[in-house]
Amino acid sequence: MKTLVEKIAAQYEAFSANAALQVEKNNKAAGTRARKAALELSKLLKEFRAESVAEAKK
Repeated sequence: MKTLVEKIAAQYEAFSANAALQVEKNNKAAGTRARKAALELSKLLKEFRAESVAEAKK
């Protein structure tokens, strides 16, 4: 689970950086990268939730 949390943190950093570039400098390519990172982040968070619930049931 620790590696999953690290992946989530790295993906959030990518999202945050690209979203900031889109907002501040109106960088369209950064917006595309931010949306892609958001989708991946969503998948990772769902995976985290599943693993967390499984650990709680033990």
